[in-house]
Order: sequence, then structure tokens, then C-alpha cells
Amino acid sequence: MDTSQAIAGLAAIAQESRLAVFRLLVQAGPDGLIASKISDQLGIPPSSLSFHLKELSRADMVSVQQDGRFMIYAANFETMNNLIGYLTENCCGGKPCAADSASSSFTCC
Repeated sequence: MDTSQAIAGLAAIAQESRLAVFRLLVQAGPDGLIASKISDQLGIPPSSLSFHLKELSRADMVSVQQDGRFMIYAANFETMNNLIGYLTENCCGGKPCAADSASSSFTCC
């Protein structure tokens, strides 16, 4: 992942509704959700949701597939993992971080 892709991904989720949509889609897994379910679960009006999904899609944070008359949105796990990798690639000066199993966090040296 290059810097411009990382900035696009971070910008896409740096808004409350889009972050909520992305987190919901991560929870839904690779099968994703149709737009109406996203709208219902998050209470986002369809017209606003359409805008947010377009922004997430433009940054490649979500993918969309048509199934009949439904559009199914899913988190793009490859992009998410690449973004996390980009953010942490120089962690600890290249030394492995130690996972703290009690708090599910990483401790840098």
C-alpha cells in the first residue's frame, strides 16, 4: 500500500457514519449486507447511506456486488489488512511487537 492509498482509506473512515458502516460490514463478514439492512441497523437514511457507501467504495474499503435487484456491500478485508499493515510496518524499529493477550493490544519494545 502506498501513502496515497493509506490516506484515502483513512479519510474514508474518518467520518462517524462511514466508520459505523465499515465496522458493521466487518462484523457481517465476507457475505456483506444489502443497503437496506445497513440503513435499518444504523438508522442512516438511504440517500445519506448511498453517499457514504460511494465514498467507502471509492477508497476501496468496501466492495459491492449485484444480486438480482439488490446491491450487497462487504468490507474489503484485503484493503483493511493492508492499511493496518501500512500503519504498523515500522513499529518497534522493525523488531517484533509482543502481544498482550490480557488486553488484546501490542506492546512495543
